[in-house]
Amino acid sequence: MHLAKRQRSIDVTAMVQLLLQLPSFLASLVIVAVLSQLLLPDMGWLGGLLWLASGAMAFHRPTERALARHLLNLRHPTPRELSRLEPLWRAVTARTGVEGRAYELWIEDSDHLNALAAAGHIVGVTRFSLERLSDGQLAAVLAHELGHHVRGHAWSSLLGQWYAVPGRLVWAVVRKLIRLVTVTGHGRMGFWAAVLLLVAGAAVLLVALEYWFVTLTLVAAPYLLAAVTRRAEVRADHHAAAAGFGPMLAEVLHMMQATDRESGSVTASALSGCGKTAAMGTRTPARGRRQGLLGKLLSSHPDYHTRLHHLAPYLKQR
Repeated sequence: MHLAKRQRSIDVTAMVQLLLQLPSFLASLVIVAVLSQLLLPDMGWLGGLLWLASGAMAFHRPTERALARHLLNLRHPTPRELSRLEPLWRAVTARTGVEGRAYELWIEDSDHLNALAAAGHIVGVTRFSLERLSDGQLAAVLAHELGHHVRGHAWSSLLGQWYAVPGRLVWAVVRKLIRLVTVTGHGRMGFWAAVLLLVAGAAVLLVALEYWFVTLTLVAAPYLLAAVTRRAEVRADHHAAAAGFGPMLAEVLHMMQATDRESGSVTASALSGCGKTAAMGTRTPARGRRQGLLGKLLSSHPDYHTRLHHLAPYLKQR
């Protein structure tokens, strides 16, 4: 087995993903700095420094394992499951020149065909995938998830989400306060509640006008991030196909497409998760999915036709 000199890299999609998270990161940094200054007037800088350093926990093995168990609902494989997964994982990593022992294999007890790559070293597959896919198909799925790791998609996604947490928490609190104000007086806004909303609205409007570029970036960020994530899925498909797993990966995509048609559902995140950073394919009931153009723009995964189209050159080489 020949090990590549560079085991990991960061491709364009991962770099753009980090750049698009920059406004959220800066907003969260300001929030953390202000709170630290209020709680520790003489050492306010310490809170911000510790928060910045906390991103390294994405590659801390005990933290990753806690993330896998408690946030991603994964478990360690049983000896029987491991006896099926390990030979396939060794074959996939050998073809790509990657040290497979650097990663940990996990299982999700799910009845959906899916897999995921998360944090720095987590590779998970669903029990359904393990039981229903052939060896070649399962190897193709594992190669796809490995592509997310070696190209930097998994860790950049987790870091972006982690550093956005303070801003999201503050926004959630603000929304709850607004709802609380609007129901003052048994559903009728009192005078002071109306005044408070007007002042807050005027302040937000002034900030938006003053910093229009930042505001535009925050508004457009979800759509741009979704587009970049869709591109990351195609790149992970290319990684698997370049290692010789293109035909098997196409079989899996056709299988998922047929299953979705039969169940009357659509792919919400196909072959890519923390939510599930870089997961292969979870399905959302048709009743609850977003409809129309907006849903397509916010989708984190390409449709099957797009992915199969990009795999076509590798299938012709078969």
